[in-house]
Amino acid sequence: MTTRSMRLALGPHGLATEEPVGRSTAWWGVMLFITTESTLFAALFGSYFYLRFQHGAPWPPDGIAEPELFLPLIMTGVLVPSSLPLLWAEAGIRRGRRWQLRAGLLATLVMGGTFLGLQGMEYSEILREYTFTSNAYGSLFYTITTFHGAHVTIGLLMVGWLLIASMQGSFGALHERVRIVAYYWHFVDVVWVAILCTVYLSPRL
Repeated sequence: MTTRSMRLALGPHGLATEEPVGRSTAWWGVMLFITTESTLFAALFGSYFYLRFQHGAPWPPDGIAEPELFLPLIMTGVLVPSSLPLLWAEAGIRRGRRWQLRAGLLATLVMGGTFLGLQGMEYSEILREYTFTSNAYGSLFYTITTFHGAHVTIGLLMVGWLLIASMQGSFGALHERVRIVAYYWHFVDVVWVAILCTVYLSPRL
């Protein structure tokens, strides 16, 4: 290193300039959010099983039929694979393919929106049988599934924002944002699998 380079490095500007090290603030933020939300879902699942085992058979109580599997399985088949086009979109931005980024984001948006539409159809059917205030089972069912639906909605808003941003501004600046949104969306998918096993499948065991 030359004397001039040394002076620049040790000068006020050089000492104030620091290369970013490690993960970004956004990465830590989304990881903290996912950890917090995972704790909340774990508490809901714990409450579900606690009340179930306290109540004993039959479960669901008060003559409520076991949850139908037809729509939830279709919802699973729509939501869980929606992570794949998001991974494809991330690969597209790494390779500089704007069309691939947009197509992947749009596919995830459509699949997530379809999931919410199917959930609305499910609610329209089961609300005739029981509501949030019918009993503890109804409260838990709607709390868990609605809480997850809210997370899907948040994820769709983020994906939609990325899609709009991909049509304008700097293409390269989106890479970190796409990756962070992908982490959140994968989390939403994993939680739905846990809901499927807890709310829809466990009453049949």
